[in-house]
Amino acid sequence: MKLLKPKVLEDIQSQSKSVFRKSEQRINLSYRPIRRLPISLFTKCSVIVVALFFLFAGFVSAPITNQTLAQIISPSPADQERQALEAQLKELGTQMDVYQNQIEGYQKQGNSLKGEINQLNGKISQTSLQIKAINLTLGQLDDNITETANKISLTENTISNNKEALGVLLRQLYVNERANLLEIFLQHPKLSDFFNDVNSIDNLQNNLRLTIIKIRDLRAQLEDQQSQLALARADAASVKEYQVVKKSEAEEIKNQKNNLLSVTKGQESKYQALLKETKENAAQIRSRIFQLLGGGQLSFEEAYKYAKLASDATGVRPALILAVLDRESALGQNVGRCGYQTAMSPQNQQVFLALLQQLNISPDSVMVSCPNRDGVYGGAMGPAQFIPATWKIYSSQISKITGRSPANPWNNADAFVATALYLRDAGASGSPSISQERIAAARYYAGGRWQRYLWTYGQAVVNLAQKFQGDIDTITS
Repeated sequence: MKLLKPKVLEDIQSQSKSVFRKSEQRINLSYRPIRRLPISLFTKCSVIVVALFFLFAGFVSAPITNQTLAQIISPSPADQERQALEAQLKELGTQMDVYQNQIEGYQKQGNSLKGEINQLNGKISQTSLQIKAINLTLGQLDDNITETANKISLTENTISNNKEALGVLLRQLYVNERANLLEIFLQHPKLSDFFNDVNSIDNLQNNLRLTIIKIRDLRAQLEDQQSQLALARADAASVKEYQVVKKSEAEEIKNQKNNLLSVTKGQESKYQALLKETKENAAQIRSRIFQLLGGGQLSFEEAYKYAKLASDATGVRPALILAVLDRESALGQNVGRCGYQTAMSPQNQQVFLALLQQLNISPDSVMVSCPNRDGVYGGAMGPAQFIPATWKIYSSQISKITGRSPANPWNNADAFVATALYLRDAGASGSPSISQERIAAARYYAGGRWQRYLWTYGQAVVNLAQKFQGDIDTITS
């Protein structure tokens, strides 16, 4: 049977769906599909992202009221005064650094001069001893020279006497030699006497000759010794003259150094006085700033008294207590702006209500801290910013120190003692190092998460404590 062939061939598949659409992917290994996002879907996603951004921004950012906006636009007179005082305090801090550097420079120069003067004193003392020793040597040499001169004089006298005896003997020999035989026999009836006289004269002559030789040698030896002693004395005198000159030069340099040291001390005292005056001004300005922060309820001097009370009871230095309380509440000026119902956790609310019932205080009449970015809840109370549960732990210890029972978180004395007790338990009592105080401050702020705030909150407290220590030194000096 013969098959019929169609005149027209048509593809039964639609052009949009080719039967070969998958083959390109299998054959071409570098093929990448092209994905297209519909415009409508992109628009919807953009709208959702923008809405979420404004939603979260609304939660994070605090609402700006008309009052807050007005404060930003036009600060109050108190804020203006505080800002001016803070700028002045900064300038005074710079001046104090300059004065301190000047004082340290003069102190180093003075220490250097003192060291040089001490060295000169040592040299002068050593030279004086050497001169004293030379004087003793010169005295001994003078004595030896005098003794030698005396010996020479005696020797010369002995030589002179021997010369006279020798002269007498020579004259006698001359006379004897001139006598004739008859005169000899008349003078010596016996012949033996004659020969005895001749032998005696001969022996005496020999002895005199030997004695004169010995005395002459002794005189030459003494004269040589006298010459050597004279040379030694000249050398010692020359050394003494040199030592005297060196001692005079050292004393002159010492006098110059002493004059320079007196000038240096005068300059150091001048800058010490300027530094003291600047510190006093800074302390007054800082006290005024504390007053401006919260209406003047607590001055710096009053705050120091409370801190000193807490320090005596716990061993924590007052400057650290003041620094922590300043960071927490500006020394009791900013103790919170929220009610306990919205800021406090349910567990702390129960402790809070029980405490205020004991204190006979209405819960609605006090403010507590608001939640911040570091925690879900706030609720910290008073200048020390203790949450109710922590205050309950320390309440009895606070009462033993202040004598007030129950302890009141809004009372300055109780709050200062509470801060000191916590810092003591955190390792800041006794004579702690700066690093230990830094850790204690971080623990005060974050408890078990203190390591995250060691170099932010902790370091800020340590730096502030150093400044407060300067104010305390000014007050107590």
